[in-house]
Amino acid sequence: MKLPNGFGSVYKLSGNRRNPWIARKTTGWEIDEVTGNTKQRYITIGYYPTKQAALAALVNYNENPYDIKTDSITFAEVYERWSSIHFPSIVPSARRTWVSAFNHSKPLHKMRMRDIRANHLEGCIQNANVGNSTKQRMKSLYNLMYRYCLKCDIVDKDYAALCDRLKSESPKIIRIPYSNDEIQLLWDHVDFPFVDMVLIGIYSGWRPQELAILQISDIDLINWTCYGGLKTDAGRNRCVPIHPRIRDLVANNYKLAQSLGSKYLFNDPNGQQGTHLTYDKYRGRFDKINKKLGLSHRPHDTRHTFITLAKESGMNDYILKLIVGHAIEDITERVYTHRTMEQLQQEIQKIK
Repeated sequence: MKLPNGFGSVYKLSGNRRNPWIARKTTGWEIDEVTGNTKQRYITIGYYPTKQAALAALVNYNENPYDIKTDSITFAEVYERWSSIHFPSIVPSARRTWVSAFNHSKPLHKMRMRDIRANHLEGCIQNANVGNSTKQRMKSLYNLMYRYCLKCDIVDKDYAALCDRLKSESPKIIRIPYSNDEIQLLWDHVDFPFVDMVLIGIYSGWRPQELAILQISDIDLINWTCYGGLKTDAGRNRCVPIHPRIRDLVANNYKLAQSLGSKYLFNDPNGQQGTHLTYDKYRGRFDKINKKLGLSHRPHDTRHTFITLAKESGMNDYILKLIVGHAIEDITERVYTHRTMEQLQQEIQKIK
């Protein structure tokens, strides 16, 4: 039986072989630079005990082409394929955690996925000189990569599922709110670079990475509101009223962004890699503020300070959750009650 042009070929190899029948597929043509003749480029689909088995494999490949190179694909190559699909659907802050987990998995990078076993994955996690949260992220990365591999027929078994579960540790990071004296100290040095950004965080409850990506299109200087947010469904695209105490600070950054031609609210005119202030850049500026003022806070302490001040001032608990992006468990409040912007403005102004 003659196979159609471009379909591929099946033939028997010489000698005494266990699987003498080969199925292969032409992938293109190339010119021999010496002879000038054209020759085929092809891939071998596999070797089989009978002609019928080889033909079946060739038919299956033509109906549903798959990656022949899956036998040799490495951990790093799988990560590149997986991340190209996964990353577009997540926020930059989440991408950084996956990149970090991959970078700490360096012993696996050049290994073939088919050669990796559970002990390799466990050893990589145990020997990583990182905290428990990053190790948990490494384990999650392996889980997702193996799901991708099973879907693409790269591996036959999910060795990530056979890894011993990591024991969760109690969070070690302690959030310390700014004291009233420290907040006043910030106001006294508001002209020092990015102290205004710290104060805006204290009076609004934005996460530092949320602050860093705020755009001037998110700011309404007429109604004094701001839209943005990351991380959770409750936190995304939320509306935060701008406290009267920081309105001038927000307006000044807004005008600076316009003068720089930047779409982002916070900028560093002296930035060596553009004016846009990413979270990583902000963290460096934040450390300089600590050093200048003799403080020892973390960037997220601003958000914790806002929540503390809001509770101390008697802010409505549900409105506080709306502002900071926390999930509301009360189904009546979540579904049937709609808070007006006037109510949000009244509540945030309880913070003196």
